[in-house]
Amino acid sequence: MHRLSPGQLAAPLFTAILLLQAAFTRSAENGPSFDCEGVREGSTEAMVCADEVLASLDRKLAEVYAAALAKASNEHPPVLKAGQRGWIKGRNECWKADDQRQCVEDSYRRRIAELQARYRLAPGRGPVTFACDGNPADEVVITYFATEPPTLIAERGDSVSLMYRQPSASGTNYRGRNESFREHGGEATIIWGFDAKPMQCRQSTTR
Repeated sequence: MHRLSPGQLAAPLFTAILLLQAAFTRSAENGPSFDCEGVREGSTEAMVCADEVLASLDRKLAEVYAAALAKASNEHPPVLKAGQRGWIKGRNECWKADDQRQCVEDSYRRRIAELQARYRLAPGRGPVTFACDGNPADEVVITYFATEPPTLIAERGDSVSLMYRQPSASGTNYRGRNESFREHGGEATIIWGFDAKPMQCRQSTTR
């Protein structure tokens, strides 16, 4: 019977160790920004750990959040940190959705776009000013951001609204929490506030 020498035995063992190390490295590189060990089975975190797309979005959000945090270092009150805690709570509520995974993915994409727009981490276009209802003093100032999905920040007096682009057959259509902006050819219909009357606005000068 032929016996393997210690050197011959060590070679396959060494190869196996290298393969395990490579697999662990790939897993760490493809995983989310948080440690997947110890996450609760069936939780949103467990879903993110098991899904490469969601894990990639989590890493992207961590990167964008860090960049936003650097810009918000002197922010008082700490709106960014409070907002992130609220976002995590909202993401974890996706178990109530008909399509939980899609809800989680959409939540990540919208949060990334929000931070990029609010903290000017993505290229912007504008500001563009719209005078509303024939009153030059009633202005809405729009800045568009090249995020995914596309966003804009609208300012009216002391109020600010972040809006996301919606599918539209013609022109552009953005919607925020209680505001909306529909524009075509320099003419815009803007709703500002819950159950507010639509304003008819015309693009004026670019600041």
